[in-house]
Amino acid sequence: MGNYEDERTVSRADLAGWLRQLAHQLDSEGKIFYGAGGAVAVGDEVECELEIERDGAEISVEIEFSWTAPAAAEEDDEADEDEDEEEDEEAEGAETAEAEAAETEQADEAAKAAPAAEPSATAAPAATGTEDKPTATA
Repeated sequence: MGNYEDERTVSRADLAGWLRQLAHQLDSEGKIFYGAGGAVAVGDEVECELEIERDGAEISVEIEFSWTAPAAAEEDDEADEDEDEEEDEEAEGAETAEAEAAETEQADEAAKAAPAAEPSATAAPAATGTEDKPTATA
């Protein structure tokens, strides 16, 4: 739903009728109807604001109602949960990559520092099916 705005000059009686019509819609159907067939459902809890301003001879009264649509609040919660899960997965992936890099670096350093291993006569046979050939293990 986009924004809807209606501005016009009406009599005091017409204004009172329009406010009664809005009140009836809220009371009976829980919706406010506007424009050419548009309607918006009003939440059970509504924030209300009344502002009266005087600027010289001009007086303005602003009445504002705001609420969170139940479906929109659930969608926002689900979107937040999805974003949190994605961030957690990204963080875990980064931590895993860092840990793997550190392990690889440690293994490389250990391999450089260790003396070359001599072949062993008691090494396990190779998995090629030729058990009679001894193989060296590092």
